Amino acid sequence: MMKKTLCFILLLVLSSSAQAKTWQVGVALANFDLNFVSILRTQMIEELKAQGIKSQFSDAKGDVALQVQQVEDFINQGVDAIILNPVDTQGVTPMINAAKQANIPLIFVNRKPEVPLSGAMAYVGSDSALSGKMQIEALAKQMNYRGNIAILMGALSNEEARERTRAVEAFVAQHKEMKVVEKQSAKWQRNEAVDVVSGWLLNGTPVNAIVANNDEMAIGAIMALNQAKRKDVLVAGIDGTPDGLQFIKNGEMVVTIFQDAKGQASGAVKVAHALLEKQKAANYNWIPYQTVTKANYQQFADMNPQ
Repeated sequence: MMKKTLCFILLLVLSSSAQAKTWQVGVALANFDLNFVSILRTQMIEELKAQGIKSQFSDAKGDVALQVQQVEDFINQGVDAIILNPVDTQGVTPMINAAKQANIPLIFVNRKPEVPLSGAMAYVGSDSALSGKMQIEALAKQMNYRGNIAILMGALSNEEARERTRAVEAFVAQHKEMKVVEKQSAKWQRNEAVDVVSGWLLNGTPVNAIVANNDEMAIGAIMALNQAKRKDVLVAGIDGTPDGLQFIKNGEMVVTIFQDAKGQASGAVKVAHALLEKQKAANYNWIPYQTVTKANYQQFADMNPQ
């Protein structure tokens, strides 16, 4: 009888331990210095805490080789899942293979990998081409569908930069009184955009509007235009960051496309948790965009973290 009681107690203890397992997730981010990635990180920390999941974060500083090493380090440390915001959306195969070999769920967030996903892999984010389409549609309306456009691209290693740019170019090609006259990467960075746009202005390129793949580059464009005392050029961004919304408020940026950092962060953590619990999760989880202008910016300012 005593032996049976001890066995029963042991089973209860083991059962309790299994239920009380605390998951450990490694979060590999492309670059902490990028404004949107910083917001994403803040939101993810909150969601991981809310889910009771332990986590550690790594900053690849825009270096794909470093990120591959960081993911391998997470695996060697025994994390249960990895959330990945890739530096290079074409350079993800080594990390996918490493996660598969270790039988660890891999969840991409914000930047969609350019390989098909299956099994214990998922993407949580938005459709890059759609944001470019929404951006140029809103901007073109304010331009009366005529004028010269310059495009500030993000890092060319990112699917977001290429797809957003492609969508803008496709729209412009359908409107005979609109034309893309300049296109250059400013690598998502505000200071880089200042230099690129200053160069365009010095060259005398006739530009009526600047389309930037993100708010940071749009703000850099505005700074360069202000330095040149040019108030006649319309500027559009993407992300709806707090800084971007401030420029919408003061009328210097005419449109941005709100990318829901909280939705992406929360979604990535929830998908990771589902996969860890052996529950079904879609391989692609889409978070919608929304168009922001001066008329409606306040509702986005209220939801966006400062």
